[in-house]
Amino acid sequence: MNGAQAMVALFQRMGVPFISALCGNGLDPLLVAADAAGLRVIDTRNEQAAAYIADAYARLTGRLGVCAVSSGVAHVNALAGVTNAWYDGAPMLLISGASAAPGLGRGAFQDMDQVGMAAPVTKYTERVTQASRIPLAFREAVGAACGGRPGPVHLTITVDALQGSLPPDAIDRIGPLPKVAATRAAADPDELAHALALLANARKPVIVAGSCVFYAGAGEALRRFARQTATPVVVPIWDRSVIDTNWDTYMGVIGAASGEPDILTQADLILLLGAAVDYRVRYLDAPPLKPGVKVVRVTADASQMYQGVTPDVCILGDAHTVLDAWRDMWSAGELAPHTGWLEEARAASQAFYRRWTGDAGAALPARSAQAMNGGALVRAIQETLAGIDPEPVLLIDGGNIGQWAHMQLASERYPAHWLTCGASGVVGWGVPGAMAARLAYPERPVVLLSGDGALGFGLMEFESAARQSLPFVAVVADDCAWGIVATGQERASGRRLSCELGPADYAGVAQALGGRGVRAETPQAVKDAISDALRDRRPTLIQVPVTVGGPA
Repeated sequence: MNGAQAMVALFQRMGVPFISALCGNGLDPLLVAADAAGLRVIDTRNEQAAAYIADAYARLTGRLGVCAVSSGVAHVNALAGVTNAWYDGAPMLLISGASAAPGLGRGAFQDMDQVGMAAPVTKYTERVTQASRIPLAFREAVGAACGGRPGPVHLTITVDALQGSLPPDAIDRIGPLPKVAATRAAADPDELAHALALLANARKPVIVAGSCVFYAGAGEALRRFARQTATPVVVPIWDRSVIDTNWDTYMGVIGAASGEPDILTQADLILLLGAAVDYRVRYLDAPPLKPGVKVVRVTADASQMYQGVTPDVCILGDAHTVLDAWRDMWSAGELAPHTGWLEEARAASQAFYRRWTGDAGAALPARSAQAMNGGALVRAIQETLAGIDPEPVLLIDGGNIGQWAHMQLASERYPAHWLTCGASGVVGWGVPGAMAARLAYPERPVVLLSGDGALGFGLMEFESAARQSLPFVAVVADDCAWGIVATGQERASGRRLSCELGPADYAGVAQALGGRGVRAETPQAVKDAISDALRDRRPTLIQVPVTVGGPA
């Protein structure tokens, strides 16, 4: 076998169902090998889109997402998706092509330091110049991607390495490969006991559940422990979540530009469960947090133990194992739950979200007398999705409409099959993300809520989706602006600067690209359009005029 055939065989051993790609320099051997082996290739119109597909697939499933692009600027473009995976901790592999090894460093076609460029946003990066190195480099890269805190990895593989020969048993020598990002690490019993004592003695503890809870498969473990201890749970905005049903302990998202329930600032103990210390938790500064607030950190990544803060207790272990241990210890100690504080926190959360779940934003200025605001659009989507079984995968791409979605949709639940941009805060990943969701969950409907600005990055991928039979429904909030910026500028100075967009027939463009396009201007029209689109087998764009303005 050659190097490319070895790569494809390794993908299939891991259960990788597809690779997303854009053809070009150095990739032909890999594409030929994939075709011969029956490994599906999802090709795109832009390398960013290919990388976003791999990133979104990894973030939805916890399994390795694989993207292959050519060299030079193609590699640069793909780093957008890699960076997104880096922020969120998603297991993703970027394979970049390269000219033959003897010409590198001497001015070969698209000769550049691709490894050096990828290094700051990957857990592992290497240039492979010999076929014999491919299996071992793959094993090391995949181990890094799926181990500890998951994350993206990169291999630049020269075309002569992909064409080079390997013995038939080369891939058998490397042993088993992980099929999903999942680290199990038992924590130190003394540290577990110390942390649990702090939790038992706290008056107002709060659990901050980050993306690592999702990747550890710890959703049910968290639900049971939070309920057992009556401890409020919050999720940092943009993180992966596991709140699949209406938990009585879930208090919503924190870190949103439009505000949050006043819970974190009241806490006397913060339990960081696989969550980062950043702006979303106010950097754990006191003030605004209470002076003397205790911090317990749980992480499966030793490098993150003291990120941003020196905790009172730091536990090196995965969320699932730690929560199971704590639950047993709490029961054995017959410790009292924080019932009174939970009721107080729930009242604060409900009071905050009532501002957005009713007739929110009705007084905001309209672009036209008929246009809805973002809140009305989100409510129409919410009411439509509530009647669909199985529940659709929901993707949220956009600043202004993203704020509305978090204020109205994520107030009571935040399921694992909802996906946002992630901690990077990027916009423009949504259409490729919807393609990834269709690939990850062929049995579920897929609905993307996007802003018109975000849509501009991936609109051409409607052609890719239509050509490759990847249907989804994109509901586009069209306010002819970068709405979140326009709103902020108007509140600050009464002016808009470099944030307005011209009118465009996005529905018509989707239709021209082989998809389906419709326009909806009332909540009922939105509901009807979504219902109709879910019965169609083409990617559908529903263009909805909305006002400029978001949650205040």
